[in-house]
Amino acid sequence: MQFEYTAIPAPLRGEKAKDAKTPGERYALALTGELNRMAADGWEYIRADVLPSEERTGLTGRSTVYHNLLIFRRATSQTGQDSASSVSAPVTPADPASEERREPEIRPVQTKPEPQKPAAEPAKDAPAAAGSDTAPPVRND
Repeated sequence: MQFEYTAIPAPLRGEKAKDAKTPGERYALALTGELNRMAADGWEYIRADVLPSEERTGLTGRSTVYHNLLIFRRATSQTGQDSASSVSAPVTPADPASEERREPEIRPVQTKPEPQKPAAEPAKDAPAAAGSDTAPPVRND
């Protein structure tokens, strides 16, 4: 059986209700509403995850922010349709150990050729060595 997965952000605030008096009860009500909304669309709740995300701060700064995500899955039909084209949400594997391992796509790395350094010219006042341009000068003491 094949599954498709989706992740949605967990609610940030609770919902006001007559029976929900405490902040915890209000948040539970908001979370229950999200779970029931997704279940009505056929999604099965798997787990909640806290994942890091690197985000920009200011013009050049970066910081790591953590997001609370709710992970859902539902069975996909395999009636000859391309499952990649029928997925409407981002695919996130719920349990990597139980999922089929896929080989990573290998792409060639393009590198820039290193510029060649110009040949070093001998100093104008240094005497040239006999027989070689790179040999050190011979001293006669």
